[in-house]
Amino acid sequence: MMLCEKCKEKEATIHLTQVMDGAVKKVHLCEECAASSGFDVQGPSSITDILLGIGGGSVLPESGKKDRADRACPHCHMKLSDFKKTGRLGCPGCYEAFEDELVSLLKVMHRKEVHSGKVPSRESVRVRKSAEIASLERALEEAIEAEQFEEAARIRDRIRDCRRAVEKKKEKPDGHVED
Repeated sequence: MMLCEKCKEKEATIHLTQVMDGAVKKVHLCEECAASSGFDVQGPSSITDILLGIGGGSVLPESGKKDRADRACPHCHMKLSDFKKTGRLGCPGCYEAFEDELVSLLKVMHRKEVHSGKVPSRESVRVRKSAEIASLERALEEAIEAEQFEEAARIRDRIRDCRRAVEKKKEKPDGHVED
């Protein structure tokens, strides 16, 4: 029998596992301690429920929380409360309808707003430089539209340097270049 880590008296029946930065932390609680910590031990629970606030500290803004949960997607009429129950969105329009909540959820889950994915180490320089080139090309267009030609020339030169770095990375150790 495993005892609750909080009260150290009752049997632990709720077992949670959290993985953060590669470290695994397990928490074992009795139903009373889990309930006092904010976990709904009676109903079904999903990771979405926990991240959106059932498991303590909500990531949703507090003001108007009830109204926000009743909001519906204008396309498929799915409610935010339905998303919180199922963890799934109803249509592409839901991403716009619930954007604020999704950004908060992504920040909690990934510690970022943008998904960067995993890149093999041999490709990391190329991928980073390609992303930098795309960003610089947008900045170049903006500089040209604003008639900031000196800045546009600096950006153009940075784009050229990035492209050279990508081309060098494509070279194989024996001097041949990949197609």
